[in-house]
Amino acid sequence: MGIFCPMRMVKYICFEKYTYRYPVIRPAAKRCGLPCRSLAREMNEPSRTPGDASRRRLPDSLFRMMKKQGYHFVGAHSAVKICAYASSGMKKGGKTCYKQRFYGIRSWRCIQASPAIGCNLACAFCWRIIPEEAGIKWNELNAVASWDDPEGIADGMIEEQRRLVSGFKGMENVDRTRWLEANEPRHVALSLTGEPLFYPKMGELISAFHARGISTFLVTNGTMAKALASLGTMPTQLYVSVQAPNREVYERTVRPKTVGAWQKFMEFLEVFHGLETRKAFRMTLVKGLNMLDPAGYAELIKKGKPDYVEVKGFVFVGGARGEGRGLTYGQMPGKEEIMAFASEVADLSGYLLVDYHESSKVALLCADRAAAERRIIDFAEAGGKSRTLHPGEGKNIA
Repeated sequence: MGIFCPMRMVKYICFEKYTYRYPVIRPAAKRCGLPCRSLAREMNEPSRTPGDASRRRLPDSLFRMMKKQGYHFVGAHSAVKICAYASSGMKKGGKTCYKQRFYGIRSWRCIQASPAIGCNLACAFCWRIIPEEAGIKWNELNAVASWDDPEGIADGMIEEQRRLVSGFKGMENVDRTRWLEANEPRHVALSLTGEPLFYPKMGELISAFHARGISTFLVTNGTMAKALASLGTMPTQLYVSVQAPNREVYERTVRPKTVGAWQKFMEFLEVFHGLETRKAFRMTLVKGLNMLDPAGYAELIKKGKPDYVEVKGFVFVGGARGEGRGLTYGQMPGKEEIMAFASEVADLSGYLLVDYHESSKVALLCADRAAAERRIIDFAEAGGKSRTLHPGEGKNIA
């Protein structure tokens, strides 16, 4: 069975026999010119990045590109980057993100981070750098020789977040109270780049954040059911990215680097729906690619049984603008299109369309009225528990 070429030069270039440690690649009959045999050999060679390079195994060129884009590295394989809404939220009258409107998370107190940089998908709409598209040869499926301690990662991410917000202190339009609060983060979104479940101590990392009074959102691509089942400690809210209504659209949209990704996704949903935590689907819709078949999405919702579904419009930024992705500015859906699609999915799944965040271009569906009323996170409790909405919180549209 073939996998999609991240360069999109031909439909299939390689076959993989995949394990969680060593992918074995052999060239197919038709090749795009990518030197598959030498790639397979070079992907297992460590990089020589300064500092933690011998352990990070991140290619020097990729490390430099990510640093230039504002990533701050923590230890050998983790990263933090300040969100545009976190920086805007510190300013007087600044915009805040959908997580504040939907769930009560103050944008300026949120860390955007990941304990793993590699990914086993190459989603066409993703903002991240896909190494192959930048001419970088790196086996991101086997990227780390050893894994950092979760306590050290948690402390390091908090420290880097403080370093990132420190430059806002002297700005005239920054709210002093919010800046002080930003130095004491209360939430971490483990969703920055890569697949966070690559990190084998994720449950311990979640526990480390909860012990520090920091709530957690874990966003996964839904291909690692065994890792999910072995978490131990659940995040405050668990997300799975749902990027297609069926297998054909899935492979065209996420361009998996491993075989059997759709089947792994189905297995993931079987584990997902039975977990005892707040759960959410995140759909990123691209016109002409995966913004179709609302009935197919509704069936996946019925299978996964999330508490919340975020129906988000694709944004033409970062890596998504790369020529190899084949996307255009015109494929971004507008508010009316997002709301119409979300409304149809809601009707077909039995969910409620309750809110919309304008600048994030995302609609919120809730499983029922009870889910809608308990969506605000209570930061008075370690780890962030749900509580009922107070008058004026959230602005429901249904």
